[in-house]
Amino acid sequence: MNKYLYFPIVTFILVFVSQTVFSTPDLKNNQRVKYNFNSQWLLHIGDIQNGKDTGLNDSSWKKITLPRAFNEDEAFRVAIDQHTDTIVWYRKHFRLPKSDRGKKVFLEFEGIRFGGEFYINGEFIGLHENGVMAAGFDITDYIHYNKENVIAVRIDNSWTYREKSTGQRYQWNDRNFNANYGGIPKNVYLHVTDPLYQTLPLYSNLATTGTYIYAREINVSKRNAIVFAESEIKNEHPVVKTFRYEMMIEDMEGKIIKQVTGNEMTIQPGETKTVGVHDKVENLHFWTWGYGYLYNIHTTLYVDNKAADVVTTRTGFRKTRFANGMVWLNDRVIQLKGYAQRTSNEWPAVGMSVPAWLSDFSNRMIAEGNGNLVRWMHVTPWKQDVESCDRVGLIQAMPAGDAERDVDGRRWEQRVELMRDAIIYNRNNPSILFYESGNESISEEHMAEMIAVRDQYDPYGGRAIGSREMLDSHIAEWGGEMLYINKSAKHPMWATEYCRDEGLRKYWDDFSYPYHKDGTGPKYRDQDASSYNRNQDSFARELVSRWWDYYRIRPGTGKRVSSGGVKIIFSDSNTHFRGEENYRRSGVTDPMRIPKDGFYAHQVMWDGWVDIENERTHIIGHWNYAPEVVKDVFVVSSGEQVELFINGRSKGLGKRNDHFMFTFENIQWEPGKIEAVSYDAAKKELSRHEINTAGEPDAIRLALLQAPDGFKADGADLAMVEIEVVDKDGNRCPLANNMISFELTGQAEWRGGIAQGPNNYILSKNLPVECGVNRVLIRSTTKSGNISLSASADGISPASLSFKSVPFTENNGLSTYISGNYQPSYMERGEVLGGESFKVSRNQIDIIGARAGSNEDKVMNSFDDNELSEWTNDGQLPTGWISYELECDAEISEIELKLTGWRMRSYPIQIFVDDVKVYERETEKSLGYISIPITPITGRFVKIQLVGQSSDKDAFGEIVEITGTKELDLYRDPNALDAKGQLRIVEIDIYESKSSTTNNKITVHTIGDSTMAPKDTVGNPERGWAMALPLFFDSTKVAIENHARNGRSTKSFIDEGRWQTVYDNLNAGDYVFIQFGHNDEKQDKPAVYADPHGAYKDNLARFVNEAREKGAFPVLMTSIVRRKFDEKGHLTDTHGEYPDAVRALAKTLDVPLIDMEQKSRDTIQALGPEESKTLFVWFGAGVHDRFPEGKQDDTHLNGKGAKIIAQLAVEGIRELRLPLTGLLNNGSSSEHPCTR
Repeated sequence: MNKYLYFPIVTFILVFVSQTVFSTPDLKNNQRVKYNFNSQWLLHIGDIQNGKDTGLNDSSWKKITLPRAFNEDEAFRVAIDQHTDTIVWYRKHFRLPKSDRGKKVFLEFEGIRFGGEFYINGEFIGLHENGVMAAGFDITDYIHYNKENVIAVRIDNSWTYREKSTGQRYQWNDRNFNANYGGIPKNVYLHVTDPLYQTLPLYSNLATTGTYIYAREINVSKRNAIVFAESEIKNEHPVVKTFRYEMMIEDMEGKIIKQVTGNEMTIQPGETKTVGVHDKVENLHFWTWGYGYLYNIHTTLYVDNKAADVVTTRTGFRKTRFANGMVWLNDRVIQLKGYAQRTSNEWPAVGMSVPAWLSDFSNRMIAEGNGNLVRWMHVTPWKQDVESCDRVGLIQAMPAGDAERDVDGRRWEQRVELMRDAIIYNRNNPSILFYESGNESISEEHMAEMIAVRDQYDPYGGRAIGSREMLDSHIAEWGGEMLYINKSAKHPMWATEYCRDEGLRKYWDDFSYPYHKDGTGPKYRDQDASSYNRNQDSFARELVSRWWDYYRIRPGTGKRVSSGGVKIIFSDSNTHFRGEENYRRSGVTDPMRIPKDGFYAHQVMWDGWVDIENERTHIIGHWNYAPEVVKDVFVVSSGEQVELFINGRSKGLGKRNDHFMFTFENIQWEPGKIEAVSYDAAKKELSRHEINTAGEPDAIRLALLQAPDGFKADGADLAMVEIEVVDKDGNRCPLANNMISFELTGQAEWRGGIAQGPNNYILSKNLPVECGVNRVLIRSTTKSGNISLSASADGISPASLSFKSVPFTENNGLSTYISGNYQPSYMERGEVLGGESFKVSRNQIDIIGARAGSNEDKVMNSFDDNELSEWTNDGQLPTGWISYELECDAEISEIELKLTGWRMRSYPIQIFVDDVKVYERETEKSLGYISIPITPITGRFVKIQLVGQSSDKDAFGEIVEITGTKELDLYRDPNALDAKGQLRIVEIDIYESKSSTTNNKITVHTIGDSTMAPKDTVGNPERGWAMALPLFFDSTKVAIENHARNGRSTKSFIDEGRWQTVYDNLNAGDYVFIQFGHNDEKQDKPAVYADPHGAYKDNLARFVNEAREKGAFPVLMTSIVRRKFDEKGHLTDTHGEYPDAVRALAKTLDVPLIDMEQKSRDTIQALGPEESKTLFVWFGAGVHDRFPEGKQDDTHLNGKGAKIIAQLAVEGIRELRLPLTGLLNNGSSSEHPCTR
């Protein structure tokens, strides 16, 4: 029996990335070396009979550095189905020193495309055929030491490649989605080890499983876990060996935080065994979304007290849970949002073969855009992308291999074997939370087989395994359809790909050059294809509509919820397309990762774990038009209302739809500034965005993007250059489409960019900007040196850029430099742990029974949490009714229905609550559920009555499946139009509003300055300490409203009307935490200055007295200290008389006081001048992207500091014995960890 069959999955963490050498303890005797084996390869396109022979004259072959697809020039130049498939040969000459004689030597290929035959020194060493995963080869017995060796690989990337032993094709070798970048497009490594060694995680050919690092009994609130290390050990010495196994855990600061040593044991010659150690580890940092905290786990085999074999596994720790239709990460619910990205993740003119920094650049953009999940499509991603997601804090769903349907026989066996290999290779990567068994539903028998593979090779990794769809599965641990909307109260359901619409970045809107009318383009398969030829404004609006489908039913909206969804795709892709270009333009960026407006729309809508946590606003488009233009202006915002201003004049409030979209109709263009300001329901400003009219094109501007450790002269590294056309003030010109001519000199190779035009301008040195910007790629050569790029265009000033490539050290084809080891982690969202990520907005009422006009034995199908079952009447109008009985009388406010044929059928219905008609009209068409709000009415029985014939016409006709069939959407039902008297219900959910069933929470209002205030968490390390307060309270009973703002004093807080807003929203029983002083002290700033014994005390007294007027409880707080030490290491006083003024006022008014100045002084003094820096925004040069030159801020806190200061406030609450004390939860989720 599967251990997850009947219980919610409570799992723990994770593990490994690549076996590499970082800065480790002193292990001088370590015999293991991992070499970068990418240098000095030779390429020949076409088959030759003697390609394996050592004596072959290959001097005329093309010299390359891997990774390199032989047909890379075709990337984005030709359509996917035109990618060249043929036979190619790769060869490499290399040497190993005599000192390696007697050691083990292994080759690791991260992957080839498609099938390959491998030779060394003319001898056949193995075959690898799945075209996706890594393979390993033991070449120990074939090596000539201190002599030249020749590796030769014959690769066939045929679209119709067949497995040699069976003649069976591979299901995932598909011309629609799996771009055919043939040859060796991934990295290659060479490993040298002692004959007593920890094996490699390369099951293909080697049949070994490597090292497994995982944690159990994870306690997020206490920051501890039991960490396990297990390694498969082989002894290929001719004698018995005695050894001991040790684990050392190294944090990101290079400190060894734990060392665990096992007992001595023996291993026989030729024996293989698995050994391990474990221990509890305290003070752990946890890997999470946007916080790529990773540890180096060093596992060592000691022989005679010397380290004979050391494997370094880079991993992170996190806790997961999958249950009740939801996903928890580190005890906090997360709604999944992100992208279904093609696994090739390709770029123009290079395909998938990019350096690690460029993988990070692309994947980090998803996190910066507030996406939290990438679902790689159809096949397993290459290791470089897997490791990249670890670093940038991006959750992954990892497939094995599939097209779009379940299969059997040898084709199914191929899929299981690929899943096995992929799990073993990637089971130590913390970012993988989901294993995907298929890109369509699979049988329960097949699902059980995949679960067994996971349980055998990754039993403690904290990962759910499922498949696309699986709506009625009893054993799948996650599921979700493509395009449609699902809800679940069991295993989480998230849309595996939604919104296939396409739009070219070049097209702003109907009113902008080149004046492409929205939707104009050729038909697709003789059908209208306007949805695949959108302009940017239309595309962004569609993204808002489609995300609202999932956000509307997010966690907190009932027992059955959506866990989110991933939009297809992130970046425009050289795969199956439906629009005018020969590549897929569904991305929110173009192929060079230049954002479209859709990127910013998602950034607004996705800024929170579930509910919105950081307010944002974005105006779609630009503000450069002809004088006669009158157009609608569209704004995406998370606020409740949005006001538009043009040159300071209000144009009123926008019309709201799809929750996030605000439309301002018929706006007359005029040059200047357009600004959108969002507000909450009380008209308090939340966020704003402005766009200014740019001037005429004046000049070209170039900007260099490269790896943090420089542009390597290895023949494979890439630099990217951004080209902008700007006006005389340096503003990008949004309508510029100038043709740019480039000249490149020095040690570099031109790879170029992409634009609309002949061959998509691939490899061309004449390339237009689009919407004022473009980017190009430049590849290094194998020689370091100076490089110069110049760019010119008619009528504007040219620009040039000079930079250098840095030397790359390799010897005899071997290098110890592995670029992924030198890429920094992205940690800008902070280490968010526990706490509530949503507010319950409505309650779902249980249905306990139903009656119906016919088929009464099937009524439960409409409320069984199974979207593949339905209740239907017998097709006669009089029997078209069903009446549901609720568990109790309830104040019903909303009904949601999933009606059979949701995308094409409207049902004329009436709804009654206890015989009172509350609704009558035709139902909307949708991609799943429709919401029917009603005037709240108390009742127990809800009746749905069909009152006429349904009308059928597909409202989403351009959304089509490539393959496969549906059932209840009626899309492929030939008899759908004939059933006019049917009432067919897949699922019904009935709700009452939250306010009708729960008491109001106590609200803690915080007012103060920047040390307390909320901050934008994307790219910004600064945190106000009140941001951490929710972690310490029971969120079902306490709400935190943080009104503090940067730069405010008691005076400006009142003058700007901020106190009035707080006062208006105070309720009896609320609390007001009051902390000002930092800005009141500033005598040189009249707008904020308040004398400590005059206006300052008067303003504080006003806050206290007016709070009491409303029945609220004020709490005064002194200001936290600044981190200012004297030469003796003692904190200096920077607040003068202000803290004493607060203390005196607290006594006078008999109001509770928390002396934050004294508490923070004691804490920071105890840490001392150096360690206290870790609490503040204090960074050296080059450490943080936001502060490239460094930042030394002794006032403002980082995330760690905010939580520590918040803990001091909580300590004060306890000392005062405030009634709030009973509502504290010790800094973790309000739900007891054991219930997680």
